[in-house]
This record gives sequence, structure tokens and C-alpha cells, in this order.
Amino acid sequence: MASSPRIDPSTAAEIDRLATAVAKDPRSKEFLPLADEYIKVGMWQEAAGVLEDGLKAYPGFVTAMAALGRVYDQLSQPVKAKAILEDVVKQRPDNLRAHRILAKLYHTEGKTDSALMSCAAILNANPFDEEAAAIKRSITGAPDIPPPAKREKTRIGTEPKPDTAKIAAPVTPASEPFLSVSSLASESVCDTALQAVPEPPALKHAATIARLETWLRTIQAQRVH
Repeated sequence: MASSPRIDPSTAAEIDRLATAVAKDPRSKEFLPLADEYIKVGMWQEAAGVLEDGLKAYPGFVTAMAALGRVYDQLSQPVKAKAILEDVVKQRPDNLRAHRILAKLYHTEGKTDSALMSCAAILNANPFDEEAAAIKRSITGAPDIPPPAKREKTRIGTEPKPDTAKIAAPVTPASEPFLSVSSLASESVCDTALQAVPEPPALKHAATIARLETWLRTIQAQRVH
């Protein structure tokens, strides 16, 4: 089987290796990778045999049970597939692969309530699952309502600040000159400075010189006499 022309040499070599390991030790957990290799190349009957033998050694191995349920479905054995997959979802209600096959099987049997329960389990985990949505739609006849888009939360204090560069300055009528506070202050300073300006020094000096000259002449006249 491993040398079947349906598979490439590397896959055939891997199947031979795993099959040898399982043959040497019937309790080897290599039976699950071996079954996966068979499934990859569509060798469903071989996969079923390996999984059945492996579950005899490891009853309740949920992953192997789910794989076997899928294999039974592919082999058109719905009774076996449904029985084992129902055991899977009892142990693992979140096993979506099992629910996917069960939803299809229930729908085919007309068990709409059970089919909708499996669809709900799938859609709760993935609202965009097309297969489950199609089965639900075919049962209920209701159009799909897309899940609401996630709204971005705005944290307090993170609101965008206004662009102060875009705020226009007040327009002053053309008839009234625009006077800023700084310009008014400058005018006030100038007025105060002008009031504090003393009398020009040239006038004071002329008067002082005249008084000194008069005083000197008086002293000289006194010395002569």
C-alpha cells in the first residue's frame, strides 16, 4: 500500500516508517500520525483500520475518535460517524470538526434542532463560517445577519484637539486701525517717557555760565579796591 502510485515516494517512505513502528508496538501512539498520512492521500479504509486498532489500546482518545468519525463520514457510514462524533462532543463540546460533520448529518436526517445546535456551536466560535451559516439558512430560511463590527473605544482624554492653526483671526474693519495690546502698551510707555523728559541741558548751562561770569567780575572788582 505504501508503494501505491497514488502517493509520492517521500509520503510512501513516511507511511512505511510509521506502519513499522505501529507493527512493532501495538500500543504505540504513532497510529495517529499514520492515520493522518493515510487521510492526506485519501486512503480512508486504511485510516479507519489504523484508528480502530489504536482506539482499542486507547479508548476515549478524543482526537483519534474525531478522526475516525471523519473517516466514517468519508466512507459513507453515517450511522457509525454520528455515533462516535456524538461521543466526541459529549467530552469536548467545543470540538468544531465534530460539530461540522454532525450538523451535516443531522440536516440530512431532518433533525433540524440538533443541526441548529451544532451550527450554533460553530457560529459562536466563528460567526463567518460559511458552511454552518448555509445549513442554518437552509433550515430557518432567515437571511444571515452579519455580526456587528467592533467599535473602536475612545479613551477619556484622547479626543482629538482642535487645530489651532485653522482658527481664523478676527477681522478688523478697514475703517478702524487694528491696535494690539502690545502696541497700546508701547504708546502708554512713550507718553510717560515724554512727560519725564527734563528741560534741555543747553539752556541750564547758559544761565549757569552767566551767573558765574557775574560772580567772577564781582570778585575781581573787590580785589582791585
